[in-house]
Amino acid sequence: MSHIAIVGAGLIGRAWAFVFARAGFDVRVWDLDPQVLERLDGDIAAMVAQTAPFGQAGADPDATAARIRAVPDLAGALDGAELVQESGPEVLAIKRELFARLDGLAAAGVILASSSSALMASAFAEGLPGASRCLVGHPVNPPHLVPVVEIAPAPFTDPVITARARDIYARAGQVPVMLKREIDGFILNRLQAVVLAESLRLIEQGYVDPQGLDDTIRHGLGRRWAFMGPMETINLNAPGGAGDYLARYGRMMAGLAKTSARDEAFTAQAAAIVGSAFPDTATPQAIRARQDWRDGRLAALARHLADQPQH
Repeated sequence: MSHIAIVGAGLIGRAWAFVFARAGFDVRVWDLDPQVLERLDGDIAAMVAQTAPFGQAGADPDATAARIRAVPDLAGALDGAELVQESGPEVLAIKRELFARLDGLAAAGVILASSSSALMASAFAEGLPGASRCLVGHPVNPPHLVPVVEIAPAPFTDPVITARARDIYARAGQVPVMLKREIDGFILNRLQAVVLAESLRLIEQGYVDPQGLDDTIRHGLGRRWAFMGPMETINLNAPGGAGDYLARYGRMMAGLAKTSARDEAFTAQAAAIVGSAFPDTATPQAIRARQDWRDGRLAALARHLADQPQH
C-alpha cells in the first residue's frame, strides 16, 4: 500500500497513525514540535501494548509499530502520500495557514483531510489552488478504538476525491459516514451537543446527580447504542416499525424536545457539579490513567463486537 502522511502527532494524530499502520499502510508523521516526534515511538509502543492483548494492534503488532516513522520535515512526510490526515489545533487561522502550506507541498491528486471536530472544509480551504482535494475526515476519540469517521466534503470538493477518501478509510478498517452537505459540527458532535445540554441541565437543576445521569446512558441508551443506532432502535420498538413508533410516541417526544435544554445548559455551575463528582480524576495524571483504563475497555469491546454477527 502507498503511504499516509500524518500532520500533527498529538493524541488524535498518533491514533490515526496507529489506525493506518495497523491496516498495512506505511505512515510518516510530522509535527511542528520536535519533542512530540521524539516521544512518538514510545507513545506507539504503549498503544500496541494496550491493544495487542485484544487483537486490536493488527496481525503483527511489531510490524504495526515498525510502519510508523517520524519525519522531521513536512515536505518529506508528504512526498508520495496517498492521503494527508491533518490533526493540528482547532483554530481557523492555523488551519487556513496549514492547508495553504499542505496544498503547496503535496503533489496533485493527494487528498488533504482534516480531523477537525467542527470547522468545515469550506472555512479553511476555499480559494486554495487545490481546494477540490480538501475535505474533513472527522474521527471520534480515540480513533483506533472507535472506528466511525465522518467524511464532510466542501461544496467545491471533487466527488472523485471524496470517493477515494471513503475507500482509504474503509481499507484502514474505519466506518465512513458520508455527509451529503456541510453543517457545523457535522453529525456526531451535533447529536452529542444535544445530549450534553439536556444532561447538564438535569444535573444543574437537581433532577439527577452525575453518576445517575451516566448510569442512565451507560446501562440504558448506551447499552443498545453499542451495536444498534437510534433509528433502528425505534424501528424495533413498535410492532409496525418506525411509523408505528412515531404514531404512538412522536407527540410525547416532541413535547419533551420543546422543553429540553439548549445553549443555556453549558454553565460554570454545571461544570463544578460534574467535576466534584469525580474526585479521583482531579489531576492531569489521574485523568490520563483513567483514559488508559477507558481505552483498555474500548479495546475489549472492539474485539467482542468484531466477533458478533452484523445482522
